[in-house]
Amino acid sequence: MPGDTTYCSRMELSKQRSAVGANAVLAPEPLVAPEPPTAEELDKEGKRSQFKKLGGLLAPIAVLIAKGKVLLLALAKIKAVSTLGTMFVSIAAYALAFGWPFAVGFVLLLLIHEMGHVIQLRREGVEASAPIFIPFVGAVIAAKSMGEDAAAEARVGLAGPILGTAGTLVPLAIWLATGSDLWRALAYIGFFINLINLMPVLPLDGGRAMAVFGPLYGLLGSS
Repeated sequence: MPGDTTYCSRMELSKQRSAVGANAVLAPEPLVAPEPPTAEELDKEGKRSQFKKLGGLLAPIAVLIAKGKVLLLALAKIKAVSTLGTMFVSIAAYALAFGWPFAVGFVLLLLIHEMGHVIQLRREGVEASAPIFIPFVGAVIAAKSMGEDAAAEARVGLAGPILGTAGTLVPLAIWLATGSDLWRALAYIGFFINLINLMPVLPLDGGRAMAVFGPLYGLLGSS
């Protein structure tokens, strides 16, 4: 019948459309590339990275300084390791900020400076301890006195900068021969430290040397 034919045709057409819809593949959505960061965003990210590195550097340094007194007191009781132990601690602390080569050279320059005081104290007949190093502070020695009079104290005070300056001539000569920035930095810091120590202010070495000129200069040096 004509009506039946029309109905069947519509059914077949519906099935074909359903088959086409089932087998159809949806086209993927186009990918949108992210916008590149601006110069301001890159600058902020660089600053955040620097702050993170600085925080990571300061944390162990703060711990070393906080524990420094306890460590020094413990090591001072063992003379065989007091100097070497505190030297290693100082080298490790300086290496965090400046690298191992500079840290080793810097601590050796401090050792030469302090040994000038030790040698002169023993020449004055005063028993003196080996140097004990304090990270980011320097080094100290222990002695019952600085000599029997103001002249002896002045000699002891000046002995450190004199021997320290002589020791700094070594990195200076190597820098002039090689042009290495490492040896130039060591020469500069060596001369700077010994020059600063000559300031006439206690407890710097220059302040102790000023005592030889009389009570007035000693008072100025201690102010």
